[in-house]
Amino acid sequence: MNEQYISLAHGNGGRLMRELIDDVFAAYLGNSALDTRADAALVGALHGPLLLSVDGFAVQPLEFPGGNIGSLAVHGTVNDLAVAGAIPRYLTLSAILEEGLEIELLVRAIKALAKAATNAGVSVVAGDTKVVPRGHGGGIYFSVSGVGEQDSGLHLGMHRIQEGDRILVSGSVGDHGTAVLLAREEFGLSGEVESDCGSVLELAQSLSSIEGVHFLRDPTRGGLATVAHEVAVATGHRIRLEESAIPVRDSVRSVCEILGYDPLYLACEGRAVAFVSADIAEKVLYIWQQQAAGSGSAVIGIVEKGDAEVLLQTPIGGVRMLEELEDDPLPRIC
Repeated sequence: MNEQYISLAHGNGGRLMRELIDDVFAAYLGNSALDTRADAALVGALHGPLLLSVDGFAVQPLEFPGGNIGSLAVHGTVNDLAVAGAIPRYLTLSAILEEGLEIELLVRAIKALAKAATNAGVSVVAGDTKVVPRGHGGGIYFSVSGVGEQDSGLHLGMHRIQEGDRILVSGSVGDHGTAVLLAREEFGLSGEVESDCGSVLELAQSLSSIEGVHFLRDPTRGGLATVAHEVAVATGHRIRLEESAIPVRDSVRSVCEILGYDPLYLACEGRAVAFVSADIAEKVLYIWQQQAAGSGSAVIGIVEKGDAEVLLQTPIGGVRMLEELEDDPLPRIC
């Protein structure tokens, strides 16, 4: 296609829209299951119960160190399925584009999306494209639905969490939120923080058929602290986190100290949090640490009997209550 920027005509159903779909979406997402001429996709039969997830992505800026909105859209959807105990199979993609968007930027996002989908073993099988007038959008919005087949070896749910369970995280927290924050260049800061944007599918699958794995969650918006609060409220148990055990990169900690953010509340996009019985905690830690995505894993806390609250044990022996998130510390983060 010869155009450099998205125009309203790219959404009118005519020649330009057909060329956009053929030359960008189909060109990079094309597979035997994606038929851009059909309004529905015929997919292969799955053998177990199905899990369905849907997510929207409106990150700003569209590109950031470690990823872009395309890779983020796949990882975010695949990760939601993975921590729910599913093997992701199929995705659908709805793209809302803003008039004036540079087409080359869109191409980069779709290339990243296609690469992430291939690496995760999922196929984009259906989609839709809309164009909104200039000033009515953020360049690109993606809405992605995912379908997965339940892994019979993973039996997960908040109701399975028990007093005494240990809490693990698969790597450093706050990386994604900090990387996006720096990429916005709003505070005159620069740094080399990269988003952790990536798949946790292998981390989840590595725990299949291990008795005592009770719950998994990816700490996206609201970060680790929000996951802890969700569990505390749902189970009625107290969550105690060990501050000295929680992995936080020095660069992330420095940015947060300067700007007044708490890394425990910042989004991660390639981390998993696990609640497992105490007797298998070290086994799970070892399994995760053998994988690239889990090399920074740590045991960071315990589920206790008590009020439904989240406590942070400080290195000097004190205890700080982590309040539930009220305001959005960093909008348009994913």
